[in-house]
Amino acid sequence: MRGLDPLLGRREITSPSDMEDLGRQIGGMLRPGDLVVLTGPLGAGKTTLTRGIAAGLGVRGPVQSPTFVLARTHPSLVGGAPLVHVDAYRLGSAAELDDLDIDFDGSVVVVEWGRGMVDGVRDTWWEIELEREWHGRGIDTACGITAHEIEWDADTPRRVSITRRP
Repeated sequence: MRGLDPLLGRREITSPSDMEDLGRQIGGMLRPGDLVVLTGPLGAGKTTLTRGIAAGLGVRGPVQSPTFVLARTHPSLVGGAPLVHVDAYRLGSAAELDDLDIDFDGSVVVVEWGRGMVDGVRDTWWEIELEREWHGRGIDTACGITAHEIEWDADTPRRVSITRRP
């Protein structure tokens, strides 16, 4: 077994603290050169999971979505690998991800919205898919609801699937 292999499969997460706990567990298993791709809709818990991963790695925070800067590097506070947290939502191709000049070998890299962007960067990576149910509420950004306000709807559990790719 290696990396996240013991966590492969699907689970239900019922609260933000449980999502961060899963992230801490994941962070404790990751090593330099590991790549994690987070996939899921807005508000599914990708950044919440990444906060937990950061805590498990022992890196400097705060961890927040790097939407406008594309990537943030969080140095280790415990002599381990830094965390590079990437938001690929605004990237158009894997070439644009490569243009960010990320140290994939010496860092743990977490890429939000990264499906289809990391092929060729590593031979293997872990994909974590987060699903949420909206119970008919939907996202209404026209009414001024922000991503922060909808980041976690406490009464909607998340389904988290962890797989190794390819």
